[in-house]
Amino acid sequence: MAVEARQQGIVLTELEQRIFDRLLGVVDRYCPGTQLRVAGGWVRDKLLGEESDDIDIALDNNMTGQDFCREVNKYLEWIGEEQKRVGVSQRLLQPVYRHAFFDEQENCEAKVDALRRDLRINSLFYNITTKSLEDFTERGHQDLKNGLIATPSPAKATFLDDPLRVLRAIRFAARFSFTLAEDLKKAASDEEVKSGLRSKISRERIGPEVDRMMSGKDPVNAMCYIRDLGLFYIVFEFPQKRDPPVLDKHDWLCVSHIEAAWNLAQLIGSVFRGGSDSKSLLCDTKKKLMVVMDEKKLCLYSALFTPVRNMVYMEKSEKIVNVHAGSEKFAELILVLESNEYLETIREKLNDEYLEIPTDMVLKVYGTS
Repeated sequence: MAVEARQQGIVLTELEQRIFDRLLGVVDRYCPGTQLRVAGGWVRDKLLGEESDDIDIALDNNMTGQDFCREVNKYLEWIGEEQKRVGVSQRLLQPVYRHAFFDEQENCEAKVDALRRDLRINSLFYNITTKSLEDFTERGHQDLKNGLIATPSPAKATFLDDPLRVLRAIRFAARFSFTLAEDLKKAASDEEVKSGLRSKISRERIGPEVDRMMSGKDPVNAMCYIRDLGLFYIVFEFPQKRDPPVLDKHDWLCVSHIEAAWNLAQLIGSVFRGGSDSKSLLCDTKKKLMVVMDEKKLCLYSALFTPVRNMVYMEKSEKIVNVHAGSEKFAELILVLESNEYLETIREKLNDEYLEIPTDMVLKVYGTS
């Protein structure tokens, strides 16, 4: 289903228009008939009124990403535009093309591509060639209007294909204040899906997803979803040799603590304000303390794990390690935030070798030292 994009809220910036014009020039000169589509997050964010600098371009007509990049390089040389070489899945030319990526797929059939994506809100396309919005699931655009997080294919099959999609669904629900579809919640709680998340997805992939939740607009809601769907002990996997043992209700205790910290931060006022795109400074002219994103995450993680702050476990080296030593300082950190104490007071508590660290790093070092 295709509709005229401008009517649906997709208005291109000057930079985006320049990028698309160059790409259409490549098609006209070297590969007539090739369809160019922007896929996924850029389309979603445009429809929600948010700007996005990640342009993921899908190709069809038997054209691979590598082949098209070669044609782009030829075209830019032909028109005499200063450039760097263009490649697959890397940022393109400065300054015009720095935001675009090419999806290296042969024979890209848009509907098949849409149906295998993680969520319907991420399965929308903007057809550069026809300047139209394409919703091959026929429900993605409506999900955006209704505030619904749902999968384009059966939810369990979608999650078994890549269990990390469960956490992505939670992150987007929290980011946009959307609701998880009932079939999605049922699939996310399925034992087979949870087993896949535990055994197939590395900590290195899970960690960044949780970090994005903590940096987002509603980290508490994200943690509540993780708890309610029975995913807490999978996402936050505790060591086996631990003392005292983890209780069945530790997930509820942990989430209640992060909720209390979040509510306190809102009462304080400036702390944590601004969401994931905040560029707050640590001190304004009134020397009022404000927390940048890394310090925000430190506080939230510390609050989340305060109930297990005294837990220890045995490493292979027989060394006893605290599960979350940073939480021991959380109460002091909250007092600092509440009183707007000068950072010099914190500096006095740090070892001498840290006295020259930049001001915007003081809280981070204090919380993790």
